Amino acid sequence: MHAEEILIPIVFFGAIFGIFYLYITARNKERLSMIEKGADASMFTTKRKYYAMTLKIGMLLIGISLGILIGSLIDEYTTLPEEVGYFSMIFLFGGLALVVNALMEKKESKE
Repeated sequence: MHAEEILIPIVFFGAIFGIFYLYITARNKERLSMIEKGADASMFTTKRKYYAMTLKIGMLLIGISLGILIGSLIDEYTTLPEEVGYFSMIFLFGGLALVVNALMEKKESKE
């Protein structure tokens, strides 16, 4: 086994860990300095709707799967090149799913 085969995954996961570590420590320092200046600590707690994120991811994955399905139909029944059919339909249906999700969130926020 070559050293590169072992070193690349270690460096990759180390970089990901380093990014998360820097993000968390910087956020913690920022919050501590704001509290020292007299900011209310309750502003750091957010009332998130966790189902909204799972809905967005679910709709995106459904859109991508529909894109793959329609792309395969386009590949089978038209003379359009395979790559064009697949990629265009994946992006089209994935984007449509995100737009529909944004419209749903906008409607919910008005209520």
